[in-house]
Amino acid sequence: MCIGIPMQVIETGEGHALCRAADGVHRIDMCLVGPVAPGGWVMVFLGAAREVISEQQARQSADAIEALGKVMRGEGGFEQLFADLIDREPELPNFLRAAAPDNT
Repeated sequence: MCIGIPMQVIETGEGHALCRAADGVHRIDMCLVGPVAPGGWVMVFLGAAREVISEQQARQSADAIEALGKVMRGEGGFEQLFADLIDREPELPNFLRAAAPDNT
């Protein structure tokens, strides 16, 4: 399974950038997204930035990864990491709504 890791750009170079993730600093291939200014956020898969994301998207992704780690270790107490999902009904993304069976 491949998981995207949100990283913050700290220094740019020709076709690459130094980016900070929870586990340290990594040299990331930026060819697919182009230059991103220091302070910007990217979603990284297998050493390559695949998408420029917002700081909010980066936080939500980092929280989900942290919650996944807690679950894998058999820990509880991760509900606060999904604060945006608590007390609301699940929703299908727009592109799946048309394919969903009508339940009315």
